Amino acid sequence: MAEPVTYSGYLRLDQLLSAQQPKSSEHDEMLFIVIHQIYELWFKQLLHEFGKVQTELEAGSTTHAMRTLRRTLAILKIVVAQLDVLETMTPTQFTRFRDWLGTSSGFESAQFRELEAVLGRRDRKMLSAPALTDAERARITAAISRPSLFDSFVRYLAGQGYDVPAGILARDVSEPLEASDAMQQVLKKVYDDDTDATAVCELLVDVDEGMQEWRYHHVKMVERTIGGHRGTGGSPGATYLRTTLGQPTFPDLWAVRSMG
Repeated sequence: MAEPVTYSGYLRLDQLLSAQQPKSSEHDEMLFIVIHQIYELWFKQLLHEFGKVQTELEAGSTTHAMRTLRRTLAILKIVVAQLDVLETMTPTQFTRFRDWLGTSSGFESAQFRELEAVLGRRDRKMLSAPALTDAERARITAAISRPSLFDSFVRYLAGQGYDVPAGILARDVSEPLEASDAMQQVLKKVYDDDTDATAVCELLVDVDEGMQEWRYHHVKMVERTIGGHRGTGGSPGATYLRTTLGQPTFPDLWAVRSMG
């Protein structure tokens, strides 16, 4: 007979709760580990949800796509809020165990790189981190090579009857997404119509804003923890992170707001 399903067994709590293995005896290292492991779990869920959103958009399922986008927004709020917990750790508390982190760095998060690729980043430098495994590089490469969330959204608009230029629909999805006057004209028509497709646009803007909020709060967290020092593993730390601020994920959806 099958083993009974228990709370602990179903959630694999024996594995989950034994995955926190501090390198030092410092009290605050446990918090550092738990927070980052939780981030990776949320990144996994976001990848799961964005994959579903793309499928729903390309199928023209507006209601279901909107529902899933709202879930991703709720997750992003939690991802940002978690930084408040990490900020309860002072620079001195972090310094006490920082050397135990060795060369490891958040820049090595394969799931976050994959998430960036799903949202449209096309930069093969993401594959250069030595700590990435072959399987992780393969996942990131696959994400770079397939349609991004915005590409799926463009196909959704075409399916809703909007005259999306053929060149945009057939673009090389492995190349970076550039702002397009032609796409902005399509979006202007979507906003003028003020339908459910417009609501989808606004949810994507919310996603974009959520990612920018995460980046800003992340920079400030790093600055208050290590100031201008280099990050763990010799990463550029806040210096690099500041360069990512103010860069929209979906530039056309912001540009259309300046149109008359």
